[in-house]
Amino acid sequence: MKRFIYIITDRNRNNLHVGLCSDLLKTLDFYRQMPTLFFDNSKQLNRLVYFEEINTEEQAMERFKTVSTFTRPQKEKMIRPVNPDWVDLTIGLSYESGIRVRPQLRPSISSNRKALTF
Repeated sequence: MKRFIYIITDRNRNNLHVGLCSDLLKTLDFYRQMPTLFFDNSKQLNRLVYFEEINTEEQAMERFKTVSTFTRPQKEKMIRPVNPDWVDLTIGLSYESGIRVRPQLRPSISSNRKALTF
């Protein structure tokens, strides 16, 4: 089962919160629904700036423990090569999840349809 290590921040990039989850979109939705759960209004965690996908739970826990002990400069060193402008990666994830949805089937051609004559 895949796990995700992520770093989420506020709009001013003051706080860097490291987390571990199995469903990244659901976790980000939780942060959106409960904006003041961890911090007050001025420090709402709403910007995903970094994430890693890890295949096993054991490796994910080890990586989470390691990244959680990082200092702020070490976390910034992780983020900057992959996201130099610190843009919110949630938009791209939402777009990709929409692509993975199975397209709807075309409606069947009705036998009652009239033939076109020219």
